Amino acid sequence: MDPRIARTQASLQQALLELAQERPFAEITVGDIAERAGVNRSSFYQHYADKETLLADALDAIVEEVGLSVPPQLEAHPPAVLVGFLQHVAEHAELYRWAVGGHGSAVVLDRLRVRIEDLVRHHVDAAGKSTPFDGIPVDLVAAGIAGSGLGAIRAWLERDPMDPVDVASEWIWRLLIAPLPKEEG
Repeated sequence: MDPRIARTQASLQQALLELAQERPFAEITVGDIAERAGVNRSSFYQHYADKETLLADALDAIVEEVGLSVPPQLEAHPPAVLVGFLQHVAEHAELYRWAVGGHGSAVVLDRLRVRIEDLVRHHVDAAGKSTPFDGIPVDLVAAGIAGSGLGAIRAWLERDPMDPVDVASEWIWRLLIAPLPKEEG
């Protein structure tokens, strides 16, 4: 990809994430995003059809960044990348509540689910037979983990008050790796 295109897209994604910390997603306009990113509206539309597609790309980039560094061996405790991702979710809680909640964008939720499924497939394939999922089709494993993970994140976001990231990451990780024996002591 042309570095200028990548820079513009990254600027637009960052602008959206910043604006989403200031006000609800529904109140953010394409003009607001373009202004914050330092580009004009036509530049926005050269890269994105709408703000939902931009959000989907921004969340894709975050999941990709986090997912590529998930350790190949499953541990009893959540990996630092999961904790970091959930910290990002907590920092952008209103945006994620909208994205994964009942009134969010089907495009955003579907893109997020597909991205997580792809990462799960990659890690299950890389681990080979050394996973508790041996004998289960990888597409079922990926769908199950992505659905469970997104469902758990949604439930966590809806809790009032929202539990701390370290607590939520332990809970979510335990849900996702339930087939593993719990560590003693």
